[in-house]
Amino acid sequence: MDAQDLAQLADKEFEQMLTSNIHPPTRDARTWAAITHPDNLPRARRILTHVHERTASVLRRRKTEREEFRVQCFARGEAGKREWFATRADFESLRRRTANFHQRVQRAITELGQEQRNVNRAQSHNAGQQSRETLRELAVAVQRHQAVHARNGGGAEQVDHELWQHLDRLTVPTGPGQHPTTLRTMLNIYWTDARPLDDDPGRRTQTEHVTASPDTATAHPSVPQARRVPDQEDLTA
Repeated sequence: MDAQDLAQLADKEFEQMLTSNIHPPTRDARTWAAITHPDNLPRARRILTHVHERTASVLRRRKTEREEFRVQCFARGEAGKREWFATRADFESLRRRTANFHQRVQRAITELGQEQRNVNRAQSHNAGQQSRETLRELAVAVQRHQAVHARNGGGAEQVDHELWQHLDRLTVPTGPGQHPTTLRTMLNIYWTDARPLDDDPGRRTQTEHVTASPDTATAHPSVPQARRVPDQEDLTA
């Protein structure tokens, strides 16, 4: 049974399929994969939590009933005591089976919780990567906007300078230590924009001119080559 088929089951059938696979040595790998699929995982955790609560309630009720039965039996004297002891083995056998099932459910809930955390981390990572890519595209667009002004030689307005300054103000975490790095540094070292500003291959924006620093390339061979702005023009002006 795959994840889609499992999702179509009613809660009662879903619970039966779930409780039949909570014990790792006897579970069906394909069914468990369908249970832990991101689309079914929240439902599985909810239903299994209800099973755990229901089983705990059964254990408490049986314990209370057993104690009440003991009092009644002992009040009848020796005959009552013999009856109580005669039923003790069956009661303990049922209690152990129920308690073992209860513990398996608890372990399965813990396992499903770990699966959910893995899913959450993966989704968070994907969302973070998408946000980072969106920020990169925005930073490239701002850099290209600044490069157009520098290439055309036109005067920039205050709003343009304020826009460009965000490349030096906004940061993103980088490296194992998650150190804040400005967007301009990211553009200079890590983020690449190789598109020309026009169709003329001889005219390309200074922000797209890629050069390699020998020292940097030797010290950090895995780091993308940095783009360098020619000295004759100041793009931050």
